[in-house]
Amino acid sequence: MEKIKVFYDKEGQTLTVWFDDPVKEYVCEETGEEVILIKDKAGKVIGFERLNVVLETGSKGSIPLEAVSI
Repeated sequence: MEKIKVFYDKEGQTLTVWFDDPVKEYVCEETGEEVILIKDKAGKVIGFERLNVVLETGSKGSIPLEAVSI
């Protein structure tokens, strides 16, 4: 598995998470819950985008993240 890449666009208020190479993006599918699934040609989800993400004032651009190994 590739490294997970996380991007936050403060102006666009979006959080994008990639599980694979963004170059493989082929199609996007809206879920209706302000989440867009990003898929490759085979239909495998390689990332997602969350709309309307606003960080709390004073968070200095940091995003809380918890990594859990299973």
